[in-house]
Amino acid sequence: MQMFENTYYIELSRILLSSGLFIAALAIVYLLYKIIIRKLKARAQRTKGLADDMIIDLLKVPLLWLCFWILFKIFSSYSFLSDVTFAETLSHINDILLILTVGWILIKSVNILFYRLQSKQDISKEDNLNARSNLTKMKIFEKIIVSIISLISVGVCLMTIDSVKSIGVSLLTSAGIAGIIVGFAAQKSIATVLAGIQIAITQPIRLDDVVIVEGEWGRIEEITLTYVVVKIWDERRLVLPIIYFLEKPFQNWTRNTSQILGTIFLYVDYSLPVDDLRKQLQLYVKDNPRWDGRVANIQVTDAKQNYKELRVLLSGRDSSLNWDLRVEIREKLLDYINANYPDSFVKIRLESVGHPPA
Repeated sequence: MQMFENTYYIELSRILLSSGLFIAALAIVYLLYKIIIRKLKARAQRTKGLADDMIIDLLKVPLLWLCFWILFKIFSSYSFLSDVTFAETLSHINDILLILTVGWILIKSVNILFYRLQSKQDISKEDNLNARSNLTKMKIFEKIIVSIISLISVGVCLMTIDSVKSIGVSLLTSAGIAGIIVGFAAQKSIATVLAGIQIAITQPIRLDDVVIVEGEWGRIEEITLTYVVVKIWDERRLVLPIIYFLEKPFQNWTRNTSQILGTIFLYVDYSLPVDDLRKQLQLYVKDNPRWDGRVANIQVTDAKQNYKELRVLLSGRDSSLNWDLRVEIREKLLDYINANYPDSFVKIRLESVGHPPA
């Protein structure tokens, strides 16, 4: 009886001592954490970028949890030596949480790294082709790396469970046909991911590219491993599978350069003097900030029975500016024709035929 009481007190003393040391160590870590966070927040307030805020976010939760699980593993293994089953179960749960926390930290670190790289790419300047190309690669490869880290973290966690490991071995050895079926089922998903990687390398589209897709005009707003979001001119979003841009034809107006030619069609009477309209066009575009100075011309492109077709060709630095330029010039040309040649719009002539003599 005396021996049992001595063992009980020894076990209780060890548990209380280890628990006290755990709380003390945790308090010291938390105190250091608060000091570091306070200094980083003070520094972040003096900078405009989000990198410091992302580092604070990384330290604020994931790293604090990592320290907690490490300390808990150290002291729990000493506290519960008498109960081997409980100690092993607790250690196993701690290992899984530790692995997931490390994966979480790695994902956060990747996000910070790619944010720093992406912040160096300026797509607001006029000649932003190279910046958009780099940004597209970074966005896609960031998602690929995050997906790989997530899969590895979950896989490592499952490998720590003996029952799951044995089930996996059993499936691999006795269910080959099922594995083939699953492989065929996953073929589409794998093809989609590979298409995302191919888009990142070959770049038929980039972020902020102007495209015509499914009869809609818009800009590439987001590219992921599985889908692409196109922002339509009227603020709608067209979501397409990423493999669409490898299998179907589409128009990319900014593939090599953002410069573009736009057309205006006018249908006027044969009596309208085209040379006068050409001179007027030059006056309209001369000081227009939307015109890039390359092309401004009027040509007669067709002749019908009742009218002639005039094509006004205008160049612009990008599609948005060119659209606004065409709208403005179309309005001015119509007003000019209406003011100076009001009878030169398309009209149908009716001739009266006299009655034959009686």
